Amino acid sequence: MTADVSEESLELLKGVSTATITMQLLKRGIRACSMVGPKPFSGTEERLVGPAYTLRCAPMREDISTPAFLGAEDNAQKIAIEEIPAGHVLVIDGRGEGRSGVLGDILVARLKIRGVAGVVSDAGVRDAAGVIPVGLPIYCPGATAPPNITWLTPADRQVRIGCGGVLVDPGDIIVADGDGAVVIPRNLANDVARDGAEQERFERFVQLRVLQGQPTKGLYPPNEESLAAYRQWLEDGEPE
Repeated sequence: MTADVSEESLELLKGVSTATITMQLLKRGIRACSMVGPKPFSGTEERLVGPAYTLRCAPMREDISTPAFLGAEDNAQKIAIEEIPAGHVLVIDGRGEGRSGVLGDILVARLKIRGVAGVVSDAGVRDAAGVIPVGLPIYCPGATAPPNITWLTPADRQVRIGCGGVLVDPGDIIVADGDGAVVIPRNLANDVARDGAEQERFERFVQLRVLQGQPTKGLYPPNEESLAAYRQWLEDGEPE
């Protein structure tokens, strides 16, 4: 666990949507935070929160990306699978490659057994029929059959990478839901968690009022009257 992101913040982020997080980051000047490509691999929302452990892939080269490389001691993927701490998210820079699967069912099962929170990749995953039943949250563009060495070479781990068009540093916080995967710079994570949870609470109040027939003008964004009503709602125990 990264020392500068509290357990309380990680718990709060489990209840904060990626839509809310992107707004909180926008308020802090961060626009490039939402990955393009990664979506829930199972087709249903699999909530995912945790610090990033990064794996970088380079293009394949025929004399390096051979079947023998899969078992090589210096294979960065092989090392990462056994080194990533429990509770972390394996974030794979797969170069957006659609012709190779960066993981298959056996490695996904190993990650699950080791307590890894999940996987985010901008390249595909193979062995879908075996991967989905494992129950590990995976976000990627989709399924593909060929192994990673067909077009990629696992090259390095725990370095700065790009995934889905977003820069990811080791220890940044990953949050993923049905809208996709976002990256929170770790130095902002505690503040985003706190303010994001408050935004979710306020928007629940707004949604209740809208469903009761109240117009959004003066409600969202709120004027003083709406803020006073919100404070009263909180005092009343947030009634439905």
